Amino acid sequence: MDSPLKITVGVIFGGRSGEHEVSLVSAQSIIKALDPHKYEVVPIGISKRGTWLVGADPQKFLPDPTAPGRLPEKVAASASTAAGAAVSPDLGQTGLIGDPSHRGLVLLDKTGPGERVKLDVLFPVVHGTYGEDGTLQGLLEMADIPYVGCGVLASALGMDKTAAKRVFRDAGLPIGDFREFLRRDIKTRTAAVVEQIEAQFTYPCFVKPVNSGSSVGVSKAHDRGELIKALHLAARYDRKVLVEEFIDGRELEVSVLGNDDPIASVPGEIVPCNEFYDYNAKYIDNKSELHIPAELSAEQTAEIRRLAIAAFKALDCAGMARVDFFLDRRSGKLLINEVNTIPGFTSISMYPKLWEASGIPYPELVDRLIKLALERYSDKQESLKAVA
Repeated sequence: MDSPLKITVGVIFGGRSGEHEVSLVSAQSIIKALDPHKYEVVPIGISKRGTWLVGADPQKFLPDPTAPGRLPEKVAASASTAAGAAVSPDLGQTGLIGDPSHRGLVLLDKTGPGERVKLDVLFPVVHGTYGEDGTLQGLLEMADIPYVGCGVLASALGMDKTAAKRVFRDAGLPIGDFREFLRRDIKTRTAAVVEQIEAQFTYPCFVKPVNSGSSVGVSKAHDRGELIKALHLAARYDRKVLVEEFIDGRELEVSVLGNDDPIASVPGEIVPCNEFYDYNAKYIDNKSELHIPAELSAEQTAEIRRLAIAAFKALDCAGMARVDFFLDRRSGKLLINEVNTIPGFTSISMYPKLWEASGIPYPELVDRLIKLALERYSDKQESLKAVA
């Protein structure tokens, strides 16, 4: 009997963001988990300059994530050679454009369009800017390729922290106080911006780039001097800067999986080794504690899972997302912090660890996400039939 045809899965990683290296390890973990009897993998790397690269080894055309100085120690420790699913033949360094007529990509070289790469589904693990913000998802929509995770709208909203907070607020979901400032005003009207912040917030407060991940560019300001430094640091990473009230709270996270009827994992808690869960605490110091499941009452657990699904639906998410919360120590109130539409997917990342604790091991999780991507694509074809 002939064996069933394998599903060709493109795994896109790297990208032009501060989370480039973390993305490499996420891709390695996913490729390793894909069943070689079911899937053929086409690794697609995006360099830090934005060049698209295709090859047999996801590390061949990008920096070695285990090399000294390439990756934070904690992330590098989780890296392993991609094994498991069959990997496509070496297609070399090239450029790519979408090809909706073949539901795939066309390789480009100096002579123009060349070989076509037909894909059944794409698994994007490009964290941060140009990957998690809807731009990559828009390209895949134009190429008519099914892909894992949220669509253009949800990706853009999830990446833009203030836009997401406005949606949550309009949906009646609990959030902390916040305000947005433009880089132009921070540079040219620093004193006026500081006055507005001090009129609305007390110290300490948090300052973040609006479009950023992995706590890149995030600061906790305890006084005016630190606030000015924090504003200029955040403005290096984005034209919009978010200022948030300080919440003395426990940091909780819930993974969400599904399309129209999503489910929520058990909640987990992060106890940062530093003053807050910054980049060093996440990837370098290796001293932060993860408590899975979080120590919560049955009522609190039910409520945080309900809010996670509500936040997921409010942004019109699909496939996967991780919803981050604060549990205010004084009031006991749960507040939504943000939604990550392409959460970390390394072996040490919270999204898969929470599902593992909820009874869905990593390989099964990857399988489910691919099925959800194909399900969502099929559903979208129903809309296209109406205008055909």
